[in-house]
Amino acid sequence: MITAVNQQLVEVTLTGDVSTHALRALEERFDDPRLQGAAHWVLDVRGVTRLELACAYALLRAVTLHSGTTTVRGARRAVLRTLQQAGLNSAAVIEK
Repeated sequence: MITAVNQQLVEVTLTGDVSTHALRALEERFDDPRLQGAAHWVLDVRGVTRLELACAYALLRAVTLHSGTTTVRGARRAVLRTLQQAGLNSAAVIEK
């Protein structure tokens, strides 16, 4: 869900079990034109209970293609570990 939008900032909230069943929808979410023009993305993942590695790689691809900066907020320990395994911590600021 895209929860806040302006020219400088877009906040994307992910919740629940983010598994490969949600992969296509996740990739499509990051093709949303509202995200493309924003200088900074905030990914709120505090509601994510499980994140599969394939989805973490999809997030990494989206963040890498984004020309601005990205902050990830609220990752639970297991979700944080998956994000780090995918290498997202090298492309985004991960706040604990």
